[in-house]
Amino acid sequence: MIVDAHCHILPPSFAERRRELAARDATFAAILSNPAARIADAQELLRAMSRDCVDHAVAMGMGWTDYEVAVEANDYLIEAVSDNPSRITGFASVNPVWGDAAVDEAQRCAAAGLRGIGELHPDTQGIAIADLAEMSPLMDFARSLDLPVLIHCSEPVGHQYPGKGKTTPDKVLRFIENFPENTIICAHWGGGLPFYGLMPEVGAALRNVYFDSAASPFLYRPGIYRAVADVVGADHILFASDYPLMPHSRPLSELAGLSLPDCQNHLILGGNAERLLGLGEA
Repeated sequence: MIVDAHCHILPPSFAERRRELAARDATFAAILSNPAARIADAQELLRAMSRDCVDHAVAMGMGWTDYEVAVEANDYLIEAVSDNPSRITGFASVNPVWGDAAVDEAQRCAAAGLRGIGELHPDTQGIAIADLAEMSPLMDFARSLDLPVLIHCSEPVGHQYPGKGKTTPDKVLRFIENFPENTIICAHWGGGLPFYGLMPEVGAALRNVYFDSAASPFLYRPGIYRAVADVVGADHILFASDYPLMPHSRPLSELAGLSLPDCQNHLILGGNAERLLGLGEA
C-alpha cells in the first residue's frame, strides 16, 4: 500500500473566497491568498491518487487561526473521510492558543472519525510550542486517544519560500522532550532535526517521532531519504507530497530513483503509516 501521509483538501468554496478568508485567517493569508496557490477538494485528491497509484492519503487542515474557518474545514474533512473511508484519513486542525475550545474541537473531530491533529503552524498561529503549559491541554488530549500530532517545521538556514517560518529544530526538540509519550509527526523532515539524531541524547528523544517528506523536492536533494534512514531509521519516515503543492508522482519518482532496499521502501511508502494509523484494521 502506498500512503501519502501529508495532503491538504479544502471545501470547494474556499477557492472562490480567497480575499474573505485571507482577511479572517492569518495562515490562509500567508499560504493561500495568492491566486496561483493551488487549492484542491476531495474529488481532485481522489483523481490524483488514482492517476499516480496512491492507495491512501492523509488529509489535514492548514493550522487555522480563525475558529469558524477551522470548523468549516474540519467538517469538510469529516465528510470526505466518511464518504471515502478506505482512501482518506483525516487530521483535525485546531489552534492550541484557543485553550479549551481547541480541545473541544479536537474531541468533536475525533468522535466523528478523524485520527490525528494537524497541521499545526506555530508561526502564523502564534503558538509557543516549547511552552509546556500552553501545549499541555491539547497534547494531553491527543495522548489520551493515541492521536498523532503533526507540526509544520522549518529549516534555520537555506532559501526562503512561502510558509517558511521559525519553528526550527531547537524549538521542535524542546516540544518533543516536553511530551515524550505523544506520537509527533514533524513535517518537511522536521526542518533538519533528524540529522541531530547522530547525537545520542537527541536520537533517544525521537523514539515516538516520525518525519514526513512533504514538499521534499523543494527542500532537499533526493538523498535525504537515505540520509534520514541511516540516522534515525526508515521506520521513522512517512512518505508525503504536500498535495496539491505538487503531484504525488514527483516525490514518488525521486524515491524510486534511489533504489533503497525493499524493506526500507515498504516502511517509507506505507508500512509506517499503516501501523501508525491502523489502516486496514477492522
